[in-house]
Amino acid sequence: MAGIVENYFRPDWRMRAVTCVCGWQGDSRSMVMQLHEEVTDYACPDCENTLLIVSHPDIEQVRRAAADGNAEAQQQLALVEEALAAQRNSTR
Repeated sequence: MAGIVENYFRPDWRMRAVTCVCGWQGDSRSMVMQLHEEVTDYACPDCENTLLIVSHPDIEQVRRAAADGNAEAQQQLALVEEALAAQRNSTR
């Protein structure tokens, strides 16, 4: 059964070791990643079994994590705010 990460900004999910039923062991950095609209699936590189499902953060989760000092969230928030400002300026 795949592990589910609901809080993208939880600090340990990328490095947590996982063992697949086929015997492969590793962390998300070694898995095959498949991006979807609301989640990213991580699969075993040997047998393609889905091992991890990570929910993408919504803007409120990004804002909360940024306010809590998460550097990745702060970078994401800056990019989102820049894109929103550009969008507002282009509709004027």
